[in-house]
Amino acid sequence: MDKRLTILDIARLSGVGKSTVSRVLNQDPKVKPETREKVEAIIRDQGFVPSKSARAMRTNSNRLVGILVSRLDSASENRAVRGMLETLYARGYDAMLMESKFSPALTAEHLELLTRRGVDGVILFAFSGLDLAALAPWQAKLVLVAREQPGFASVCFDDTGAIRQTMQHLFAQGLRRIAFLGVHQDDVTTGARRLAAYQQFCDEHQLTADYAVGELDYQSGFQLASRLIRAETEALVCATDTLALGAAKYLQQQGRQDVCLTGVGNNELLRFLFPQVLSVDLGYKSAGALAASQLLNQIELAEPPRAHIAPASMLHD
Repeated sequence: MDKRLTILDIARLSGVGKSTVSRVLNQDPKVKPETREKVEAIIRDQGFVPSKSARAMRTNSNRLVGILVSRLDSASENRAVRGMLETLYARGYDAMLMESKFSPALTAEHLELLTRRGVDGVILFAFSGLDLAALAPWQAKLVLVAREQPGFASVCFDDTGAIRQTMQHLFAQGLRRIAFLGVHQDDVTTGARRLAAYQQFCDEHQLTADYAVGELDYQSGFQLASRLIRAETEALVCATDTLALGAAKYLQQQGRQDVCLTGVGNNELLRFLFPQVLSVDLGYKSAGALAASQLLNQIELAEPPRAHIAPASMLHD
């Protein structure tokens, strides 16, 4: 079957009228459940996506892009979304924001809904455990954020560079007893890559690696710091600003002003509460704008998918 099906084709395959298919696509509540299920089954089986002319006739789906974040309460993802929205709005597109909660099943449900809504494309904050290969039907109209996948457009953060910049800065200050606080390595980027960058720097400069990993939250940062910080510790590198907030609270309670603390993310709350903490700016907002521009170029100019890495910059005190 030709991929460029029309509403009329779907109507014929479903055994209903063209207007009924339009009502199903437009989420008309008056359509009988059994009719809706039959039409939606054909749509799924055929991989049907409404044409732009058809979208233009539907109130909420004209020039619409879906954005799937992993956590609505993520400060870093929110900054990236701001960059996306500014770019999308400037080029006449609206956005539909959804949350995956790191669930592959929920992500699949959201993508199915976005298909029915006739979105022009999707920006997806990818995460460990998500089957990226299963996203093949979206390849031409999808941009991944924070994960790369061959053949797909992506915008990734310089996880390795962020930690290496931090370690180089501390090493240049004459600090040698540098510990690392990270997250579990099943998280490929924030977890495995940032820890590996720390370990590699220690190997290259004959430093003793001393690290602990846990969950990505303030409590974990506090608890791990209490176990990791020793009398001889001179600096603590945190894989994220979220962990750095917890570690900063622990150091404050212990009166340890002698430990240089660093994070990754340029979090506003961390800067406000603990301005002495150094951080690396991963360029979340600019990365969001880059992801949106890449997607719109694919939609409007048939530009091929490209992989991008947002540059990281160390924020010095």
